[in-house]
Amino acid sequence: MPVSPPSFGIIHFLEQTDAVGIFALLLLILMSLVSWYVTLAKAWQQWRVRAACRRFLVTLEEARAYREAEGILAQTPPVEPFGRILAQGIYACRLLKMPAASCGFTLAAPDDFIRAALEDGIASEEYALEKGLSVLASVGATAPFVGLFGTVWGIYHALLSIGFSGQASLDQVAGPVGEALIMTACGLAVAIPAVLAYNGLVRANRNLIGRFERYAQRVFALLAVGGVPEDVPAKRAGRGT
Repeated sequence: MPVSPPSFGIIHFLEQTDAVGIFALLLLILMSLVSWYVTLAKAWQQWRVRAACRRFLVTLEEARAYREAEGILAQTPPVEPFGRILAQGIYACRLLKMPAASCGFTLAAPDDFIRAALEDGIASEEYALEKGLSVLASVGATAPFVGLFGTVWGIYHALLSIGFSGQASLDQVAGPVGEALIMTACGLAVAIPAVLAYNGLVRANRNLIGRFERYAQRVFALLAVGGVPEDVPAKRAGRGT
């Protein structure tokens, strides 16, 4: 009666491995769950921030002076980045209007104070956007090594079992070693989505921060002169005087 070949696979690998191999696999599963949670949460945050900013910009278009912008904030509390940056600028303007007796020193350039307040608002929004991205970077950098560790540990146990059995044929070696390589594949399956998500979110954050910086210039012009100069059309700008 022919002997059926041994069945190899992930189930057989889990049955043959020890607590260290199980721990490496559970760690990869946990890293995958965390990275996917962060990815979905940050993607939702990006969509929500962009939608809220578009709505606020439509409201802000009606403002042509400091008082009008202040009234918009009074009616619409700042719950998104553009509103909070505008609130930072308005708060700085209020501080500049305080009596001289309550100030520690006299500002030589009040516009620098306003710009510093707007830059502080941008830095706060940048921190909120980048919060949690280090998790994706860590998962993308360490998951392959966790999988490689599981593979090395599996090969080590496979070779020990082969040595104890005294059989060193190709089928006795290739099966357990192939099973151990599953851990390397698991590590790559965890790391690749995390790296792609990290790169995509960093790029999206960079675009948003660029919009914040352009918006801060608009807020500065609104607070200083009560409006924003219209963009010069490209054809007009290219004409000679």
